[in-house]
Amino acid sequence: MTTTGTAMFFQRIKTKGLGHNAYMLGCGDGLAVIVDPRRDVDDYLALARANNLSIAYVIETHRQEDFEFGSASLAQLSGAKILGGTHRLSGRVDVALADGEECKVSTTRLVALATPGHTPESMCYAVYPADSGDQCWGVFTGDTLFVGDTGRTDLSDPERTAENAGILYDSVHAKLAPLGGQALILPAHGAGSACGGNISQRDDSTLGVEQATNPVFKQSRAQFIDQKVREKLPRPPYFTHMEVVNLDAGRALPPPTGQRILQPQELHRRLAEGLLIDTRSPEAFAASHIEGSYNIWLGGLSSFGGWIANDASTIFLVVDEGAQAPAAVAALARIGIDGVAGVLAKGVAGWREAGLAVEASGTTSALETSRWMEDGDVHVLDVRDDMEWEEKHIPGAHHMFVGYLEANPLQVPHERKIVVHCSVGHRAGLAVSILRRQGFSNVYNMLGGLTAWEKLDLPLTGSDRQ
Repeated sequence: MTTTGTAMFFQRIKTKGLGHNAYMLGCGDGLAVIVDPRRDVDDYLALARANNLSIAYVIETHRQEDFEFGSASLAQLSGAKILGGTHRLSGRVDVALADGEECKVSTTRLVALATPGHTPESMCYAVYPADSGDQCWGVFTGDTLFVGDTGRTDLSDPERTAENAGILYDSVHAKLAPLGGQALILPAHGAGSACGGNISQRDDSTLGVEQATNPVFKQSRAQFIDQKVREKLPRPPYFTHMEVVNLDAGRALPPPTGQRILQPQELHRRLAEGLLIDTRSPEAFAASHIEGSYNIWLGGLSSFGGWIANDASTIFLVVDEGAQAPAAVAALARIGIDGVAGVLAKGVAGWREAGLAVEASGTTSALETSRWMEDGDVHVLDVRDDMEWEEKHIPGAHHMFVGYLEANPLQVPHERKIVVHCSVGHRAGLAVSILRRQGFSNVYNMLGGLTAWEKLDLPLTGSDRQ
């Protein structure tokens, strides 16, 4: 959105796979700020160049847990200063604003609001362009307030989830509500983020809309705390690493050696050095894949790569097309994983043509799974998260979130027929690959997942249809 008059420029920059939102705001006189940038910053620099904007400040709403900041890189490349709060966990900042203090960028005022609860150092920034008078145009809410939800309150200390929920509730009501219903809500995350349990699919909202719909406004303080205590969201292991590197505003990207093309025989010789991640669809993986590989679809690398690999891992990649390699490397780098050593030339087809062995895994449908269950001939494993499971699940199914499966092998005979499902099949594809690595040979991905199961009107526990 670009407005006239004060030449105000505004754009949301979304990162697929992370549910992450960064923002560029033109503040007048060719000066701009960027809020909560991810680690790879080329898109922000290109956007600034295309609109003849100089980046004056890089603003951090809090020390992000689910992606690595690009603040330090942007500051170095653009000459911007890093702006954040005064809490010690805000880490490296050039300009520290306390609660209620403001920073003026050309004709635009940015007012800092301390809003702890999601994390102790969480800040929001209310925006007052020159032509808005005393009316708040919008507020960068970080992980304090999402569209339809609020940030999780268990990250800083699971034992203080309830206490933090109360603090978050108070922050929203004391600091954000007074800004007025007209104020735009500009959160750091949208749907798909690991930092909220029920974020709306909508990107756009106002404080007025949230006051009419969001649980933090619709519930009493006690009800809200109870909801947050009952919220069971998985905490990916890479979050801890992100907390450390983001204290220093993130790290520059390493040289792009991860896009090195490896011929099949070279990869075959080097497989023992690290992990092999196949980024194709679950259907393609099931049809033909390299033994021992993990199946994490390309769009899920940022969300699920951190459950399998870490910052010390050596990683080899399989992609559908060579042109996808940079996106795969970037997806892992955004969560601090830089150990990609190369990409298989020509993918699985090249591997097969080199005479190297491939294997297949099973797929099935919702209807066939229901028949197998009637015959008592199958172990059904639901690998969605706890909140999804509690909302509704297949009667007789077993449950373990896919992220926990690597460290917690199933306690069933390896020859047992196992059907794995999630919502549609992507997380189940990862689960199938993990189970096969653990020695389970009779494993099937129920393609279509619970979505297909529901459309066939098959039984569900926790729904209106029993």
